[in-house]
Amino acid sequence: MPGGSMPGGSMPGGSMPGGEASQTLDRGLRLLHLVADVPGGLTVTEAASQLGIGRAAVYRLVGPLAGHGMLRRDADGRLRLGIGVLHLARRAQPLLAEGALPALRRLAEQAGATAHLTVVEGGEGVALAVVEPSWTSFHVAYRTGARHPLERGAAGRAILAGRAGDAGPVSTAGELQPGAYGVAAPVIGVPGLEASVGVVALAPLDAEAIGAQVLAAATAIATALT
Repeated sequence: MPGGSMPGGSMPGGSMPGGEASQTLDRGLRLLHLVADVPGGLTVTEAASQLGIGRAAVYRLVGPLAGHGMLRRDADGRLRLGIGVLHLARRAQPLLAEGALPALRRLAEQAGATAHLTVVEGGEGVALAVVEPSWTSFHVAYRTGARHPLERGAAGRAILAGRAGDAGPVSTAGELQPGAYGVAAPVIGVPGLEASVGVVALAPLDAEAIGAQVLAAATAIATALT
């Protein structure tokens, strides 16, 4: 047949035309985002309603996404993110750290304190990138990969504040380590990323001056990652 098309719009070998394939990909990505935004998962009916498509169409999306580990169905049949998403996130982490390093270096030198980028993983804050100042005699040694509850420490509290729509700096004292002081701000505007940037020091920090530096670093990192 002219152009090699088949009746009904199919292509040879059963592949979909470009427009239909793009629509399917878009729906699949939207479904992943919907499931990611609901901690308790979504039913197929809820997903169909939010996507504006039928249940059968949702099942067709779930099949290949589950096959690649991006989605799973729990014992109640609710759709949840699969382990494949975590695998992709871990692959992306070095790229995030690389994009944040210039701003973290500036922040560490300006503040004279250890600067860090913290991201959410498994409901905890994880230090993804850490830069120590070059000119101070003493500073906090903060290990990349260190984990802590979001409810404790400036980095986690800043992430929680960002969830609530507050982009301002957060200050804490001694919550993660006695004698340590922190200032952090959420990284806003990067799709799919919950993170904060901040500094930690062994002496009290000027919340106003350091807060402005931290906010500038958070803006620079958001720009670098978008």
